[in-house]
Amino acid sequence: MIRAFLSRLLYTLPALWLVVSIVFLMIHFVPGDPVQQMLGEGAPAADLQAARHAYGLDVPLGQQYLNYWKGVLRGDLGKSLRYNQGVSQLIGQRYPYTLQLTLAALLVAVLLAVPAGVRSARRRNQWDDRALSVVSLFGLSFPNFALGPVLILLFAVNLGWLPVSGSGSLAHLVLPALTMGSALAAILTRMVRTSMLEELGQDYVRTARAKGLSEGAVVYRHALRNAMVPVITVLGLQFGALLAGAIVTETIFSWPGIGRLTIQAISNRDYYLVQGCILAIGLTYVAVNFATDLLYSVVNPRIR
Repeated sequence: MIRAFLSRLLYTLPALWLVVSIVFLMIHFVPGDPVQQMLGEGAPAADLQAARHAYGLDVPLGQQYLNYWKGVLRGDLGKSLRYNQGVSQLIGQRYPYTLQLTLAALLVAVLLAVPAGVRSARRRNQWDDRALSVVSLFGLSFPNFALGPVLILLFAVNLGWLPVSGSGSLAHLVLPALTMGSALAAILTRMVRTSMLEELGQDYVRTARAKGLSEGAVVYRHALRNAMVPVITVLGLQFGALLAGAIVTETIFSWPGIGRLTIQAISNRDYYLVQGCILAIGLTYVAVNFATDLLYSVVNPRIR
């Protein structure tokens, strides 16, 4: 297990290098002078030169790359022009909100998808299986930017059960988590159904039933555990999609996370803050995929 852990850790190093390098090059992909874009067209030449020196843009590209790596390793991602604070400090303030929202959306998706997928597999080609397939298709077809306002109108404006936007309590988390988790729940339901149908046809399931085990024990203790391996893969891959979807969802619900901070940084042409936000999202995605690889061995004894 230690060797497997170390080998997977080594596989993540090229991905980490690539993420950091691409984020560094973002500032150089911007058409024109990024400092001119940040300070405005009418900025004096002395101010432009001072800003280039302050942000380290007046040295060769190779030296800028080394300086950026040194800053990343120290946790120093530069200074935000708009907020006049360190980028690392701003991200540290907003990141917990995005992580909270993403984990809540994952929980919503799992709680909806696993029971629905198992029931759909056990009731194959019956009315409830077909009904769940229609609901899953509807969930896949309804984007976050459309579902969010509908949930606000229904549960916040008309019924008054939940707050419209903001943060501060568990009630504020419900609508954003439902908005982000519903599309993932639709994907997972179909994945759980397909995986469960395959496992329920295996010899060990027939053996477990022949031994007199209850249907619940056969389905949930044996078949579902083996069926979760492809589901975990999808969860790991979709985590990045949830982080990307958080940009839209946080804007709709005024959730103070890193996604909304990214939109504000783009609007303010705060390129170093944009770099830091995208770097945080990219590194989180790499870390989640690394954890997913390790989780396979925990869930499935055959892999272990």
